[in-house]
Amino acid sequence: METLDITLPRMALLYGLCLLPWLLLWLIGLRLSRDIGISILRMTVQLSLVGIYLKALFDLNNPWLNGLWILLMLMVADLSILQRAGLKARYFFLATLTAIASSVIVSTAYLVMLVIQPALYYDARYIVPLAGMILGNCLQGNVIALERFYSALRKNEQEYETFLMLGANRWEAVRPYFRAAIKAALNPTIAGMATMGLVSLPGMMTGQILGGSEPWIAVKYQIAIMICIFASTAIASIINLRLSLNIAFDAFDVLKTEVIEKR
Repeated sequence: METLDITLPRMALLYGLCLLPWLLLWLIGLRLSRDIGISILRMTVQLSLVGIYLKALFDLNNPWLNGLWILLMLMVADLSILQRAGLKARYFFLATLTAIASSVIVSTAYLVMLVIQPALYYDARYIVPLAGMILGNCLQGNVIALERFYSALRKNEQEYETFLMLGANRWEAVRPYFRAAIKAALNPTIAGMATMGLVSLPGMMTGQILGGSEPWIAVKYQIAIMICIFASTAIASIINLRLSLNIAFDAFDVLKTEVIEKR
């Protein structure tokens, strides 16, 4: 069974669905027309270009090109994480890239090479979409972890300094905020796994069913990807916060010195 194609006239009809929420937002006084329009346009252009590129990538199925695409995905995700967490790329870029790259590559390799075992371990039809799904969810978790951790430190600076004065080392002083940040990063994934199948049918499973796969095969793939997402998010968040600790405090000392010198 093949997936039914959506023709261009039907795609135009699909965009018409945006008019109703657009109108409702305008009626309640939210002037988001420009932002919505730009977002929809960017999504359409970006996904169209990615679709063209992926078609060529799948046809060539070259391990170096596949690896280069995943590296590009990791670097873009790295910059997005730091931007959304409010951290400077010049200090945290390598630490965050190391964390997400190690966790995503290990999880994807484990899933593809040990669990799925395709004829070619570098098959673009497996490693690119699977790495993308794992990375996308890992990105969200790392944004939450970094934002919560450093927000808590800024908010509880006096408490942190009190711990230090009482004899705690840096790790002991930040451990409560570290634990809270990791818990916040994992909560969406844990909640999603707990309600999956009852509250919603996840995207990968739905896509496979629409593509003609048997429901039970789609279920097994969905379980596999969710376990990898959980493992990757947990590993990346922990490594990311640990690697960023010294960088963060060293950067703070540098900035403080620069301010003093300017005075």
